[in-house]
Amino acid sequence: MSPSFPTNEVPPAPPLASCRLCTRPLSGPPLLRYANMPAAAQHLPDAQNLAQDRGRPLQIFACAGCGLIQLLGPPVPYFREVIRAAAFSDEMREFRRVQFRTFVERYALAGKKVLEIGCGRGEYLTILQESGANAWGLEYAADSVAHCRANGLQASQGFITSDAYPIPEAPFAGFFMLSFLEHLPDPGMVLRGIAGNLAEEAVGMVEVPNFDFILRESLFSEFVTDHLCYFTKATLGMLLALSGFEIVTCDEVWHDYILSAVVRRRPRADLGQLSDGKARLTQELRSFIRRFPGRRVAIWGAGHQALALLALAELGDQVRYVVDSAPFKQGKFTPATHVAIVPPATLATDPVDAVLVMAAAYSDEVVRALRRSYGNRLAIAVVRNDRLTVEPE
Repeated sequence: MSPSFPTNEVPPAPPLASCRLCTRPLSGPPLLRYANMPAAAQHLPDAQNLAQDRGRPLQIFACAGCGLIQLLGPPVPYFREVIRAAAFSDEMREFRRVQFRTFVERYALAGKKVLEIGCGRGEYLTILQESGANAWGLEYAADSVAHCRANGLQASQGFITSDAYPIPEAPFAGFFMLSFLEHLPDPGMVLRGIAGNLAEEAVGMVEVPNFDFILRESLFSEFVTDHLCYFTKATLGMLLALSGFEIVTCDEVWHDYILSAVVRRRPRADLGQLSDGKARLTQELRSFIRRFPGRRVAIWGAGHQALALLALAELGDQVRYVVDSAPFKQGKFTPATHVAIVPPATLATDPVDAVLVMAAAYSDEVVRALRRSYGNRLAIAVVRNDRLTVEPE
């Protein structure tokens, strides 16, 4: 099959100026320069256009920030399409049957919607369907999508162009992306777009050529214009993490040529327990202060935790002052709540009935000092994490 070249194809992107993974500017000379390389691995000239075929130089860079190995330059014109010669291998088809069946069983995906990003002509989509999943495909080439549908497969035409790209039939319980990520000029954006179409706790499999293996075996001929990124286990993991996924496993498969990462969509952060802790501690602080009317309570500690608690619990008009041992803080006021910050000697010259200790890791030291100086004349309570502990008298 020859790749299609749509008449409305966007012009090639300008030469790469920043890393495709971390966006750090690429600088310095390339690691390798190859001259007269095939212009495209899947665009084979025939007899009629052989005279027009020209080689193309490759420049191979390593990002000084994240370490990703990558080509400098635009993608091949057909980078959005998946063209699979490997599908003609009986050994590969059997490998996929076992791999897909194991994946579907392990992650309870039988009957659930599982998406293949870049499904080509449905070579693997058929195997995925046979494995028990409700298989769906997304493919850019219109003729490939038509071929899938003609063979009874569920496929949509499209290509992820933004983090918010909508995929028909989303959300999906799982996804596959097999030997496609390395072709993409912005792999992170495509992965984030996938994540946005997944159900909570969805799992997926992302596979790329294994650059760790390429290095081990000195496979210098593995560089090709079609592959813009060359992932090690470390750089693939970094990209997946930055794109909203947690890595479950990452293994070398298929004679070590392929890095196969099983990932899970990172769950949305739940900070509900922090809100609960704030409400509970606020109530405890106010209950303690109410025992000593007339603003007869001081706070010890003008660190960030104490300043935050003063503001969050709205205690600024309920305490007399804040004590702190650091001279550079004394004579100042707490931000937002405007409580005077005073030296420890103020406890003797302007006495209070109780002290709320908010000194984090120094709290026990402060309690001992207060007991030495004031014995049981002061009621003392200590903020420990999200709880208030009243010290025995």
